Amino acid sequence: MIILGIDPGYAIVGFGVLEKDRFGVKVLDYGVITTPKDDTMPVRLQTIYDSLCKIIDKYKPDCMAIEELFFQNNQKTAINVAEARGVTILAGMQKIGRLFEYTPLQIKQALTGQGRAEKKQVQYMVKAILGLSAIPKPDDAADALAAALTHAQTNQILGNNDIK
Repeated sequence: MIILGIDPGYAIVGFGVLEKDRFGVKVLDYGVITTPKDDTMPVRLQTIYDSLCKIIDKYKPDCMAIEELFFQNNQKTAINVAEARGVTILAGMQKIGRLFEYTPLQIKQALTGQGRAEKKQVQYMVKAILGLSAIPKPDDAADALAAALTHAQTNQILGNNDIK
């Protein structure tokens, strides 16, 4: 099974692609999609959509695991992130068809055993579980890998939280 993990955003979208089989989990790719701050929001959304479609076409994931949003103080930023997340979900539904959402608490719990773990603890566990030589950078890529790992490790335990 190939899992595409997503850390949603509009300036930076983190992605991580994992392959899970009976022997374990391995990293196929990870990185970020960035949008220029001078671009209009519609152009940024198009960039996210197009870039994500290329990643999906390249790796042909079986499902997408995406981090749910938690609301911030800045309403304009929250709306922009929500719009970008919507475009991300649209690309996933159109091209993959199977999406799973995980809260930050679920991701922390799955990777560290503690729902209130610090970001550094989660990043360390991503590195350790995947056998990487360093914590993935930037943080958005590590967060996307954490979402994918959460799905790889817990989807049977959490039951069917398929959005479809």
